[in-house]
Amino acid sequence: MTTATTWKVGQLAEASGLTVRTLHHWDTIGLLSPSRRTPGGHREYTEDDAARLYQVLALRGLGLGLETIATCLDSGIDPLRLVRDHLAGVEESLSALEALRGRLRRLEESLSAGTAPEARDLLAALKALGRTGPTADRALRRHLDADQLQVLAARGAALGPAAHYLLEVEWPELYRRAARLREAGVPPTDRRVRRLAARMDELGVLFSGGDAGVSAGVRAAWRAEPEEMAGGGGSGFGPGAGSSPGPGPGSGSAPDAWRELADYLDRARTEPDGLPHTPGTPHTKDHP
Repeated sequence: MTTATTWKVGQLAEASGLTVRTLHHWDTIGLLSPSRRTPGGHREYTEDDAARLYQVLALRGLGLGLETIATCLDSGIDPLRLVRDHLAGVEESLSALEALRGRLRRLEESLSAGTAPEARDLLAALKALGRTGPTADRALRRHLDADQLQVLAARGAALGPAAHYLLEVEWPELYRRAARLREAGVPPTDRRVRRLAARMDELGVLFSGGDAGVSAGVRAAWRAEPEEMAGGGGSGFGPGAGSSPGPGPGSGSAPDAWRELADYLDRARTEPDGLPHTPGTPHTKDHP
């Protein structure tokens, strides 16, 4: 019978390139807790814990924050999708580095020969670091102009594979949690609801760049065409983009159900005295 491999905290830290302090912190916040303890009370990580650690590090490598990673792992992610995204990111980095190396070599050759680099070579070196963004949904095209669509596309492209986990995993999960709280009769002023609304607003700023016009257009699209926004493909700014579950009660829910949830979240963004938050505060409305 094969004995399962386990690691003490120091061993896992060395194997993963992390510090013991980091692993202790992740245990404290519940992101990665060891499944076992030694008779002396010391942390002991199992193979399942190591697999979760890989997921945490892979998602962090895609640019996700710890809170987003925890939400993604708690709501469930496709491990094959994650490995493929990780692999694609590595291959993209290698390809970009190879292109950059070729351009830098040409610049080196020019300088070694005592000649000034041509402008096209300098621009080519800069271009090696750039990328273009995806197109927007049909619904968004009816509510945003070309410049605003470009803002969304550029912001999404800059996030790379992380956009999938933010839009199709974390954001829908935030709406599902809000819907459950609403259905349980929790008032919108409850701290839990406010936290969800605040995180949604943070994501809204992340994808809109804080552009008030873009935020207003996206809110209008969600209120006017919630079903299409929830089920449409493309860049899909907001929960339920692409093939993800729809917001609130779920994909394909009636527009009225979405609006009720949106109103519930709007009330969560309201100060106790009934006055709305002003722009720039943690609860600024940058998403429906």
